[in-house]
Amino acid sequence: MTNRVRLRARLLARGDLRYTPAGVPVLSAGLRHDGTVVEAGLERRLDFELEAVAVGDAAHRLDRQDLGAEVELDGFLAPRSRRSRRLVLHITEFKAI
Repeated sequence: MTNRVRLRARLLARGDLRYTPAGVPVLSAGLRHDGTVVEAGLERRLDFELEAVAVGDAAHRLDRQDLGAEVELDGFLAPRSRRSRRLVLHITEFKAI
């Protein structure tokens, strides 16, 4: 099965860059998507916020983005923790728009 997400969003919030015990950088972020999609031949307006996390080089790069910056993100969805059913977008790659 494939779990891939591509999304254009604005960077709403950004946590402090932190490091795992293994020294891997991790950055939590808040995103907002505002746009339209076509579903069943009808245009549908979407406006939502979601939590995201970037790890490794993506964390360093996202930490340098200005709040409010528009980015195009690639990643996957995963539970917030092992016991959680709440999903978080894990950013594997992004580019500023």
